[in-house]
Amino acid sequence: MTQRMEIGKLVPEAYRAMAALDRFATQSTLPKGLLDLVRLRASQLNGCVYCVDMHSADLKEAGEADNRLHALTVWQEAPFFTDKERSALALTEAATKLTTDDVTDEVWAQASEHFSEQELATLVVAIATINAWNRIAVPTRMTPESYK
Repeated sequence: MTQRMEIGKLVPEAYRAMAALDRFATQSTLPKGLLDLVRLRASQLNGCVYCVDMHSADLKEAGEADNRLHALTVWQEAPFFTDKERSALALTEAATKLTTDDVTDEVWAQASEHFSEQELATLVVAIATINAWNRIAVPTRMTPESYK
């Protein structure tokens, strides 16, 4: 598939604003590895090849184990994730699939057990941000850096 347009060149102000949201989450107290798992899982759900490629490469470069990367799509059944990661992934899935699911009180309570209120707010922003990136990358068919 051919990339349709480069949003960053056409509307650089919007692109910089999105990048600022990413920096906010990355500079927070949330572990980068957790954020990248969240970003990768949301991107898998949204079918965003650009972001799946980028965040799986980021995780691999940071030393993430292959079994965890391969099992992320079935994290509920895999023994490789901590309770904290599971709560973040459950919140990610619920917040990403808003048209078919809801962020239930149970999912919210589970996440609240593992994250402070400040961290939880940051996690919600990080989930919203990756979903927005996916909604930019998918329709424009952003080409993965590893393909260029």
